Amino acid sequence: MNEHFDALETRDPAERERALFAALPAQIAHAKKNAPGFARILAGVDAQAVGSRAALARLPVTRKSDLPELQKRALPLGGLNATPLKQLAKIFVSPGPVYEPEGMAPNWWRTARALFAAGFRAGDLVINTFAYHFTPAGSMMESGARALGCTVVPGGIGQTEMQVSTIADLRISAFIGTPSFLKLIVDKADELKADIGCLKYAMVGGEYLPPALRKTLGERGVRVMQSYGTADLGSLAYESALPDGSVTEGMILDEDLLLEIVRPGTGDPVAPGEVGEVVITTFNPDYPLVRFGTGDLSAVLAGTSPCGRSNVRIKGWMGRADQTTKVRGMFVTPKQLGEIVRRHPELLKARLVVAGTTGNDSMTLRCEAKSEDARLQAALVASIRDVTKLRGEVEFVPAGSLPNDGKVIDDTRKYD
Repeated sequence: MNEHFDALETRDPAERERALFAALPAQIAHAKKNAPGFARILAGVDAQAVGSRAALARLPVTRKSDLPELQKRALPLGGLNATPLKQLAKIFVSPGPVYEPEGMAPNWWRTARALFAAGFRAGDLVINTFAYHFTPAGSMMESGARALGCTVVPGGIGQTEMQVSTIADLRISAFIGTPSFLKLIVDKADELKADIGCLKYAMVGGEYLPPALRKTLGERGVRVMQSYGTADLGSLAYESALPDGSVTEGMILDEDLLLEIVRPGTGDPVAPGEVGEVVITTFNPDYPLVRFGTGDLSAVLAGTSPCGRSNVRIKGWMGRADQTTKVRGMFVTPKQLGEIVRRHPELLKARLVVAGTTGNDSMTLRCEAKSEDARLQAALVASIRDVTKLRGEVEFVPAGSLPNDGKVIDDTRKYD
């Protein structure tokens, strides 16, 4: 499928670079004038002088991990919004809590481009199984599908049997959600002997896509593509395919974004191809994030995609620049682990071990405790669920056996 969403995708890379940096000074001036948080962060910055990558690299990085503190000082968005709250469409709440806005414009999250590359077209009936409550994933993907002219069934999470029957009854052709949930739906359809052969396209995200799962679903006639985005920035990058359906290497950066890969913990750009933290400057007028550190690791791939799209390619999501990790599509943070330990003074030390494979992963809180009993174990299990919104097991270990390395989250999963 070698079509393109618009002419921006096939621009000469030098033309794109010139256009972005020609627009950057006005965007920085807009952020300083209309977003009080950026007026403070960028105090002393001459917006008109920021017209190159070298000049951009001298600006401070505002990281996702900074948001809880910034937002506490100036609820709900830390003063980083340039559009007043009353003129925004929605406010979402991610674990932390971190508040995220959505503006009024159609395709505000820019997800239509990624969905188009995955094969979604006007008139398609799409089931969207991302969450619709509090967190923005459901709304994020729906806005792009609707911008393409698709009809959306807001399935949300869970209720696997109802998802299967809805796909079968309505002859739904396209799926949006996590790869592990798509596998659950396909397995449930097999168990129920339900015909969901109508399903032809899937856009997945939120967690690792195992190559074996993509291959298995492809053999069933479902072409699975993935995209990479965040709750703060929307769509960042997406996969593309050749006319024969084969998926090209890496992910293509969305248009209207300035990407930098920086050394974790700094604002210094790394050498081309080196792994570092993804830092994005967006041209969104409502939420004009300037040098926003996502906390995600990736690297730039050399060359351009054989699909004809000319923007920068990245390797996709390669883990976290800090100890924060993702389990079943949800972030788990060191701060959350601290809250769990704080609730249970019997604990001396704790480390969360994430193991298994994505879609079949597990969390085990390994604890050194003053005393070990079933009551404490049950209380810890409940605290894990309450704080992280995920299920986890508890394992007591001898005092002094956990490594003295400062690590509180140990993600032992392996990625290709």
